[in-house]
Order: sequence, then C-alpha cells, then structure tokens
Amino acid sequence: MCNERILCAGFGGQGVMSLGQLLAYAGMIENKHVTWLPSYGPEMRGGTAYCNIVVSDSPVGSPIVTHNATCVIVMNLPSLLKFEQSVAPGGLLLLNSSLIDKAPDRQDIHSHAIPANDLATECGNGRAANMVMLGAYLAISKVVSPGSIALAFAKVFGSKAERLLDLNMAALHRGAEAVLQAEQAMAA
Repeated sequence: MCNERILCAGFGGQGVMSLGQLLAYAGMIENKHVTWLPSYGPEMRGGTAYCNIVVSDSPVGSPIVTHNATCVIVMNLPSLLKFEQSVAPGGLLLLNSSLIDKAPDRQDIHSHAIPANDLATECGNGRAANMVMLGAYLAISKVVSPGSIALAFAKVFGSKAERLLDLNMAALHRGAEAVLQAEQAMAA
C-alpha cells in the first residue's frame, strides 16, 4: 500500500517545486490520491523554499508533511539543517552532496548522498539536479513510474516540455543509477 509523505527543500531556482509537481501529476496519472503544497512565504528570496507532497492509494487526510515524512529530499545545507528532523524514524533522507558536505546527524533514518549537480552536469545541464534527486527517490520508493513522470512533464513544463524532456529523463535515470550503485556498494 502506498502512503508516501515527501518534503522537498532547497533554495529558489533548484526546481524543488517542479519536482513536487511532477510527483503529484504522475500520481494522478496512476490514479493515486495526491496533494502538493508549496511554501514560498517570506523565505522566498534566498532562503529555503519547500513543498509537501503526499502520494497515496487512499484519500489524503492532510497535505502537511511536518514531522512524519517518509522521505525528505534536501538540495542545500540550510534545507538539511531545517528539515532533517522532519524525517519519520526509519524514513529516507536524500541529500545533494554536490552542495552539502555535512553528514546527517540522525542514526534512526536511511540516508543517501547523491552528487546531484555533478550528475546533472554530466547529463548536459546542471539545472537538472532536481531530476537526478527525483530519479534516486523513485528508484528507492517506486511510488510512481518513470513513464508517468515523462507524461507529467508536459503538464508541469507546458510548451518547453518537448525540448527539455530527453535531458531531464536522462538525469532521472542517472539519479536512479547512482542510488542503486550506492546501495549495491553498501551491501557488498
């Protein structure tokens, strides 16, 4: 049964809102119950922007993901410092190690450091770091399929979608590969 509560955070321009929208639209494409709740507020300029996403097989009672997130995706150090405590015990923390050189403090969660900016640059555009992180999350959670993300892409990016899709799907797949390789190395 699917009941994922995701919090995605970073600074403006890192694509945290579009990552959340892609998850929500992909969930709708797969006939799941979803919510997407952005938070811009006074932190919008230079501070931490974030969004809450819930993807579930059953109706969603609340769109707020405060201290019970099944996954927190952080794109920068201020986001790690602010939201690490939001991960539920046993939950998942994905951090962008291209910009975060600090290990998580908590030992009761699963964490993966993904060099998202570096991997996105290898794919052709460093701005696709959010897609690298989304690919890593999907490889672990399987909450929606990459095919549904591709279909959702047109909803989120409109007329730009066609020219951006190949690059972003490459970044999505590269993020999945990175986290799976890390898990294999840890198991060995």
